[in-house]
Amino acid sequence: MTKEAELGAPDNGGRRLGGAGGGGLPPGPAGTPVIPAVGTDGRANLARPTVTVGCYPEYSTAQRVVDYLSDQKFPVERASIVGTNLALVETVLGRLTTGRAALAGMASGAWFGLFIGLLFGLFAVANWVGVLLTAMVIGAVWGAIFGAVAHGMRGGGRDFSSRSSLRASEYAINVDVDLADRARQLLAKLNSQPAAARRSS
Repeated sequence: MTKEAELGAPDNGGRRLGGAGGGGLPPGPAGTPVIPAVGTDGRANLARPTVTVGCYPEYSTAQRVVDYLSDQKFPVERASIVGTNLALVETVLGRLTTGRAALAGMASGAWFGLFIGLLFGLFAVANWVGVLLTAMVIGAVWGAIFGAVAHGMRGGGRDFSSRSSLRASEYAINVDVDLADRARQLLAKLNSQPAAARRSS
């Protein structure tokens, strides 16, 4: 067997794809390497270059724009919404006292007790309603106790409740370079519509 047969015939790009045994590329420490898939144009499907076709201050607006592009049969699988200048925003909901912590724990415990009661109720021969109510009461009591104890263990270090969220200063719509002109034409058509028509789109 010649050296050419052992290595395998090269493909159009000059890569050896395997020998007579069909083993392909030799395995490495992480397993057998995978050759990148080749698209219809003969090139590997690597990260495609994109261009920004619009920027919006709110995510809901960018979402409506992408929805409009989808309605116009634009290949939205080649588009993306990118948020820039991300910031963590913590909205303070109010002062948290031991009583409020106990009430919050009671609500969470009641929901958990409802779930457990439904599971046990499936196997109850009779009076499954009583099983459900008992589980809810036990869950609410223990939830209130845990909520109050957890708040007391903080030692007054965090006497407020809050909700955290990620926000961006603007949201950009990026599309593949070869589709940028088509996307801009559709966006120009959308912007030329009346405001009411744009909101309903």
